Amino acid sequence: MTSFDSGDLRTDSAFFDLLTGNYARLVGRPLVSNGQGAAWLYNAAPFVVLAHNTDPDPHFIYANNAAQACFEYTWDEFTCLPSRLSAEAPDRTERQRALDEVTRNGFMAGYRGQRIAKSGRRFWIEDGIVWQLMDADGIVRGQAATFSSWKDL
Repeated sequence: MTSFDSGDLRTDSAFFDLLTGNYARLVGRPLVSNGQGAAWLYNAAPFVVLAHNTDPDPHFIYANNAAQACFEYTWDEFTCLPSRLSAEAPDRTERQRALDEVTRNGFMAGYRGQRIAKSGRRFWIEDGIVWQLMDADGIVRGQAATFSSWKDL
């Protein structure tokens, strides 16, 4: 299996298959409609999609354009950012509890959490879904999240 910790995953078809395949299997519905591929998800999707790897201090390996706009980071900034820094220190414990639940159960729906953008703007994620990314060999490659609703504090 290809490592997803290096390289440009913006329109990588294997990574797209990992994201969308696990989402459909775990959540029970497709993340994207037929005909909407990796380029659409990265460039045009009206909802946020993020993913981080399995490092001891995971960093983002994917952030579509909607995520970049929401969090105010460029692709290069996002893919160097430890994912814990998407939440302020007081909110990291709650974030970690949610990620631990995803590890145990495969996914979590209805997630709500406070996050922080690069500028310091704080916002609530509303009705998010977080899911495990597991390859065909059963190896966990990371976790991903999607949400289409957020509101500034």
